[in-house]
Amino acid sequence: MERSKIVAVITGAISILLAIAYLILVQLLDYRDMKPAPISQFTPQQVVVAMYSNGEENFL
Repeated sequence: MERSKIVAVITGAISILLAIAYLILVQLLDYRDMKPAPISQFTPQQVVVAMYSNGEENFL
């Protein structure tokens, strides 16, 4: 075989190995148990809503 053909075969084999490793990694990450964060970890935010109408200020 010529050197360029050998390089092409080796490059192709490396590409296939990387593709298989990527698929395995994606499968492992997909099977993780994803649970939402508990609501107790969220801090409540206070919100002030103000409406402006005809130059008058009304708070809700």
